[in-house]
Amino acid sequence: MTPRGEETIGPGASLDERITGALVGAAVGDALGGPVEGYSPDQIVERHGGRVHGIVGPWNGDEWRTARPIAPYHKGDGHVTDDTLMTHALVRVYAQVRDHLDAYAVADRLVPDLMTEPRWIPELEAEALPLHRVFLAEKWLVARLHYGHVDPREAGTGNIVNCGAAMYMAPVGLVNAADPRAAYAEALDVAGAHQSSYGREAAGVLAAGVAAACAPGATPDSVVTACLSLAKDGTRAAIEDVCEAARDHTDFESALGPLRAAVAPYDTVGPDYRSPSLGARRPSRLHAIEELPVALGMLLVAGGDYRRAVLGAVNYGRDCDSIATMAGALAGALGSPVPQDWAKTVAEASRLDLWEPARTLAAVAREVFEKDVRRRRAHERAFAGMGGPGCSA
Repeated sequence: MTPRGEETIGPGASLDERITGALVGAAVGDALGGPVEGYSPDQIVERHGGRVHGIVGPWNGDEWRTARPIAPYHKGDGHVTDDTLMTHALVRVYAQVRDHLDAYAVADRLVPDLMTEPRWIPELEAEALPLHRVFLAEKWLVARLHYGHVDPREAGTGNIVNCGAAMYMAPVGLVNAADPRAAYAEALDVAGAHQSSYGREAAGVLAAGVAAACAPGATPDSVVTACLSLAKDGTRAAIEDVCEAARDHTDFESALGPLRAAVAPYDTVGPDYRSPSLGARRPSRLHAIEELPVALGMLLVAGGDYRRAVLGAVNYGRDCDSIATMAGALAGALGSPVPQDWAKTVAEASRLDLWEPARTLAAVAREVFEKDVRRRRAHERAFAGMGGPGCSA
């Protein structure tokens, strides 16, 4: 579990470095955001005597096992949450299939992984089935696909509409590195087994953003442009408004209020994160999840810098572990270095090798690219044989 070069990657980063930056960066963001998830920026300041600038302990200290509403999860001290557990599970599915995924891969591979393979769960400080840790929106996968035998492409219909699918969709963007349109399409298929409406849309756009961030010369602006070129309905409008607000700020402190104000008209949860409104998490073409637009906004505020983007996401509060997961994946894919001390602490505290999934996915991404090239060449030859444009291959 030794970090490998997190302090040296930059704009000219290789595929391996970008994949490592995105996956390690997502996990570290997740761990930093976990202990302050669900609270407001003001509550975070009051609890910690100021803004959070690194890894902190549980909100309720040593009483984390029984304190509500978090119990029995040890959120804090560098422990990753279900965002990372689901991301790593999706990487394992890619490692098995070694090709593009779809909703059937979720049913045939991801669901058995969640319900049959005990793994170390940092927040439980024990080995358990991942199913026992993930949120109800993720338990839906097992209920619908394993017990309900629902068509995988439609299984997400009826689930609460939230960031549940988007939070672990970075691997899809990495397998489709530098091809946002392909990442968007694949993520929409994969997420169809889990989410519908703007939750599914956010999964596609997050994957597209990660893919765009991997392109040589990518910038926060080019990532946002790629996301807007594909996003639909309320998701597109929310990203536009939040990113427009973000361009007026270069420090997350001044951006916290304006970014929340910009996303509020699209957010169905409402001002009290722990008491959602009656319209919360229901399908809509007018609304968006809060997490993705804010993550993109913080990426702009930070100028693509990993540390600043993640700290902005963490101190935003609300669902900040997922916001920081997304911001961390995007900044890491751009090549901004993940702080080595953070990564080391999270890996040791969570008892997870944060670098192994990246090595696995980098190998898969290369195999999938080679298969795509062969498939494309075969299509070119077939099209040319029908009188289409000539093929040089």
